[in-house]
Amino acid sequence: MKQMKFLVSFLLVVTFIVTSFTQDSATLSIDRIFGSREFFMMGYGPLQWLDQGNAFTTLEQNEEGNGRDLVKYTSDSMDRTVLIKANELIVPGTDYPLQVESYDWNPTEDQLLIFTNSSRVWRANTKGDYWIFDLTSRKLSQVGKPFNPSSLMFAKFDPAGNRIAYVSNFNLYVEELASGTVKQLTNDGDGKIINGTFDWVYEEEFSCRDGFRWSPDGKNLAFWQVDASETKEFYMINNTDSIYSQIIPIQYPKVGEPPSACKIGIVDMEGRINWVKIPGHPKEHYLPRMQWVDSEKLLIQQLNRKQNQYKMYLSTIQSDSPQLLYQEVSDTWIDVDHPDLTMSFTVTDLPVIEDGSAVLRSSEKDGWRHIFSINLSTGEETLITKGAYDIARYYTIRDDYIYINASPDNSTERYLYRVKLDGTGNKNRLTPEVFKGVNGYNISPNGKYAVHDHSSVNEPSTISLINLPRHQIIEILEDNEAYKSKISKLKWPEIEFFKVEIEPGIIMDGRLFKPTDFNPTKKYPVVFNVYGEPWGQTATNSWSSLYNILLTQQGYCVINIDNRGTPCLKGAEWRKSIYRKIGLLNASDQAEATKQIRQWDFIDEDRISVWGWSGGGSMTLNLLFQYPEIYQTGISVAPVAWQLYYDNIYQERYMGLPQENEEDFIKGSPLTYAKDLKGNLLLIHGTADDNVHYQNSEALINELVKHNKMFSLMSYPNRSHGIYEGANTRRHLYTMMNKYLHDHCPPGGQTKIIRP
Repeated sequence: MKQMKFLVSFLLVVTFIVTSFTQDSATLSIDRIFGSREFFMMGYGPLQWLDQGNAFTTLEQNEEGNGRDLVKYTSDSMDRTVLIKANELIVPGTDYPLQVESYDWNPTEDQLLIFTNSSRVWRANTKGDYWIFDLTSRKLSQVGKPFNPSSLMFAKFDPAGNRIAYVSNFNLYVEELASGTVKQLTNDGDGKIINGTFDWVYEEEFSCRDGFRWSPDGKNLAFWQVDASETKEFYMINNTDSIYSQIIPIQYPKVGEPPSACKIGIVDMEGRINWVKIPGHPKEHYLPRMQWVDSEKLLIQQLNRKQNQYKMYLSTIQSDSPQLLYQEVSDTWIDVDHPDLTMSFTVTDLPVIEDGSAVLRSSEKDGWRHIFSINLSTGEETLITKGAYDIARYYTIRDDYIYINASPDNSTERYLYRVKLDGTGNKNRLTPEVFKGVNGYNISPNGKYAVHDHSSVNEPSTISLINLPRHQIIEILEDNEAYKSKISKLKWPEIEFFKVEIEPGIIMDGRLFKPTDFNPTKKYPVVFNVYGEPWGQTATNSWSSLYNILLTQQGYCVINIDNRGTPCLKGAEWRKSIYRKIGLLNASDQAEATKQIRQWDFIDEDRISVWGWSGGGSMTLNLLFQYPEIYQTGISVAPVAWQLYYDNIYQERYMGLPQENEEDFIKGSPLTYAKDLKGNLLLIHGTADDNVHYQNSEALINELVKHNKMFSLMSYPNRSHGIYEGANTRRHLYTMMNKYLHDHCPPGGQTKIIRP
């Protein structure tokens, strides 16, 4: 009997343990997502192509586990060679190999330039130390020895591989590798005058960081100089790192303030500078892109302050008066030529066709984002991509084709196509049908190979090496097997895509995550996760945040909708309709769509919540304030509460100049409607947000207090726009958000009540 009781007890314990383990592995929590590295999805690289793409290098953990070896693979056969062992990167007097953060090869591919020991400049870690490893001598040598640690920026080999140019303390330098001699090329950089890199706003809004280019013959450097001496400083306050507060100044031109003056110089190796005399007052235009066409010619792109006039200039070394090659005018705005419609932080040169006679640029002048060829002698333009579809991204030119990313039939997806450079023939899709979803590519210089990254709402990222144009897999580089194994054990929601027509011809794409225990006979609360401005599309067929899955396991519907003005592949009219209407048109579109969604049988119209970050935080406020009859609960993270507080490049691009139409800025600002708050608001902001200043939330607090509106507030001391600095920050943030949702928009299905 005792043995039987023991056996029963033992079986009960085992059953409990097995059940608990099964439930734990199937159920997400804030702690699992943000409190550990349990769900960590791997990328691949950093990868550099060699021999025009016939081989590539990457970093791989060594057998000893104390560093990463640099490994070479041949692209056709994936033959593997260890080029540099991690222990060869141990600096004398230290115990561990250099932490390689990024690297570049010299032109002869026998010396490696290593970036390490980096520090953050605004968004990215662009200051650091540089070392060179010589594959012949197997020796490691430091670049920029005279300078302080972690102070060099954007070091790069000259075209012959004999010298390195870099920026330190806002000045340009060149270093002879053989002798170690360092020559200072500019002398006036001091933080107000900025040579070879950029101020905050150029980096944030034009993705400009690296501010100089070697000429193809290595005789000259073309560089940007930003004069921020008259740009006003915005002060952030650090109250926690010492017993006395510290002031942190940032050069930040607010809406209505003139841009920092910017010009381009060409400097030779003796420090002689020729300034390119670009027409127009330097405070009334921007110079967001420039590149060498050949060793004598420099191509410069200019936008006026309103960003509705675009000009392309061609300058020669001999002449300081550039030739106007091409121009374009718009009733709204013109995006700086950028390879990616979603404005990712990438800057590339305009593709030059192989004979050097023309460059390619994207334009929306015919109503769609298409590729045009611009003749470098005459400025004559030729449309290359034709038809009623948008180019999401362009990649490279090879064998009389331009490779592009597009999705003509479904704006939520992305696929690889190629189109003939002469504009004849149809676009040819290369991505096989099996890769439904969002596909990205890193194409080799010779166009024969590519690194392919694929995901969908139900498939985490898989990264493969493929050949082109056949698009056959040579090797799976990273399948995220461990991550997928974890994901496969989770209770997973049904995810659907839908469309909402809010008025004739205006059809919005949506993405719905249903509760994992979905019962069509019950009604469920909704969490709308929004963005809604020109820099983001949310309802894509790509891998999503696990926080969305957590919410569905807790009993919420999660919905993303993309309104007009978002960078969907729906034509220029869709994207440009938001001009001077941010905060109005996008909020109205979201609200009209929500009105229809509330009528779905399984939606509880009394439990409608919304949350968003940055522009999504602004959208959350506008929805909660302007449409209180629809949205009962909102969580706004780092919002722009008053459009006149944001930077000039972004806000003036989409809203015009406040000197001319200030009322549009006021009408689109959440602060204007704060008096109408009726629901529940949680406001979250980092006090060291250099992007959307904490000033926005303080102004909103004042307005809510003025009208006796109750709300909740969480300020994160010394956190930036991403609110991630400091121990346990993200876990705390999402724990608080989740609790607020539970308290004010309770999860779970409820029995339908038939209203009279």
